[in-house]
Amino acid sequence: MKIKGLEGLSETEVSRALANGATFVHYQYCISIVVMTFKRPSSIFFVRPGQSRVGKGLPFTVVSLLLGWWGIPWGPIYTVQTIINNTRGGRDVTSEVLAAASSRQP
Repeated sequence: MKIKGLEGLSETEVSRALANGATFVHYQYCISIVVMTFKRPSSIFFVRPGQSRVGKGLPFTVVSLLLGWWGIPWGPIYTVQTIINNTRGGRDVTSEVLAAASSRQP
């Protein structure tokens, strides 16, 4: 599993950051092409304590605002859903990432 934001961090540093409030999140984006609309999750991001979860999701919100509305009928619906999700800080998937990591440990 590829997680953005972990580059150069040791397991100890990640554990320490998680204990201090870091999270793993993913965002959504929506792209429409006339009658087809796609709502997809982003990669997972490691958000350190003190970093803005909303700020990290801003590029995905902008893509949805520009490209999501145009599909009929789901474009506007999915676009609003992605904007709400991203402005709430994305979806926290910390427990799922930690469960997957612990299941890989011998």
